[in-house]
Amino acid sequence: MNKTINNQRYVSLIKWLVDARKEQGLTVRQFAERIDESHQFVNKVETFQRKLNVYEYVQYCEALGLEQTEGLSFLRKN
Repeated sequence: MNKTINNQRYVSLIKWLVDARKEQGLTVRQFAERIDESHQFVNKVETFQRKLNVYEYVQYCEALGLEQTEGLSFLRKN
């Protein structure tokens, strides 16, 4: 089991979330307010200093209007 935060599939998932945030015109601070977290938390997730847990992932998707199953496709083996 690969637990590294730099796993390419995990990196792709986070990039998908970051792209969605940016496409909606949200800054890190604005998004952090939306999910009731600090901007430092969001920044650490987006710069791979901290992993998202399952609950946080769901919160991210809900706040961005994303389908959770779409993001999970990044984690599945090809």
